[in-house]
Amino acid sequence: MQALNQSVAVGPMGFSIGQLLIILAFGIALLTGALIGRRHRTPTADTLFNLLLIALIGARLVFVTRYWSSYDGILSLLDIRDGGFNPLGGLVAGVAYAAWRLWRSPRQRRPLSGALLAGTLAWGLTAGPLLLIEKQGRPIPDTPLTTLTGDATDLPELAERQNKPLVVNLWATWCPPCRREMPVFEQAQDEAGDITFAFVNQGENVALVNRFLNEQSLELDNVLLDARTALGDVIGAMAMPTTLFFDAKGQLVDTHFGELSHATLRQGLERLR
Repeated sequence: MQALNQSVAVGPMGFSIGQLLIILAFGIALLTGALIGRRHRTPTADTLFNLLLIALIGARLVFVTRYWSSYDGILSLLDIRDGGFNPLGGLVAGVAYAAWRLWRSPRQRRPLSGALLAGTLAWGLTAGPLLLIEKQGRPIPDTPLTTLTGDATDLPELAERQNKPLVVNLWATWCPPCRREMPVFEQAQDEAGDITFAFVNQGENVALVNRFLNEQSLELDNVLLDARTALGDVIGAMAMPTTLFFDAKGQLVDTHFGELSHATLRQGLERLR
């Protein structure tokens, strides 16, 4: 679902397109439920918020159960900033709760059914075209980049030289989640010898990048500079961090917007193997 993971900046905050579409669909469901519920004198807002919460909890529980060994404590399990959710788990939990409410509350059946139908249609009509476009495949972009020594290069050249799946991280030194996930990438780089990692800095100069790497004692391979942030424009990443997963054939198979943990990075790497 990489098309839905393209990011946009809304003021100082960044959101994936998928997150914005869920917010849109949920808003339409709330509005529809309120309009139909007013006629039947039956509110649905509390039920819809509970459904959303239960779906999120279900999606998180399924994900952390699957990647339990990649978390190192209760706090990391609860830290949802890594985006570790299982969509199918959330769908099952949400549908189960909705079915239970429809069975237990006959008065809510019509407004709640209308709200759920409207929200589902809103999501399907907006997300559906993006998912169809995604099936066409996207190759590694050939945006001009430079190494820390000033040599010109690009990602296709790196992929051809390494002949492995390629993980590309877009980052900046001023970005707090970018800084937090760097040790995760450093460890993965050392352990996953069958995958190439590239770290494309967005819009900063070589002196600033080198100072950051030295201060943080980070030893990262393939640190590249994108002074004009052209790569972010090409791939639709308007906020950071964004991580791209390309298979050995150079096709984009996954995109992750936001901070990566050991678990969410492990999930992305599994899709390359």
